[in-house]
Amino acid sequence: MTDSAAHASVQAASGHAAPGPHALPVRVLLGTALALFALTAVTVAISRADLGAWNAVAALGIAAAKASLVALFFMHLKYQGRFKAVVFVASVVFAVLLVAFVVFDTTQYQADVRAAARAGAARR
Repeated sequence: MTDSAAHASVQAASGHAAPGPHALPVRVLLGTALALFALTAVTVAISRADLGAWNAVAALGIAAAKASLVALFFMHLKYQGRFKAVVFVASVVFAVLLVAFVVFDTTQYQADVRAAARAGAARR
């Protein structure tokens, strides 16, 4: 009996599956790809609409949804242990906080930047 056959028989007797890559059904992969295409179309549609200050929020929300789909299905995080899920959620929270602080910071001095740009254009 070869090592792999012995290993398979031990696993079959214990009821545990062999560790290895997690293969997804084609329908899951195609569904994820179609969802990504649909979200890309929504991104393009929203970029052409004038939502005011909400344009950036909508774009970032759609980007976060797309990144989550890629991480969950294409990177197989949905099928991993809890620790990897906690690390993923924590990294998403920190990324959202970083973007929120950057957006908050830019809104604080945006009027000054526009006034300086108008003054520079007036001098020319």
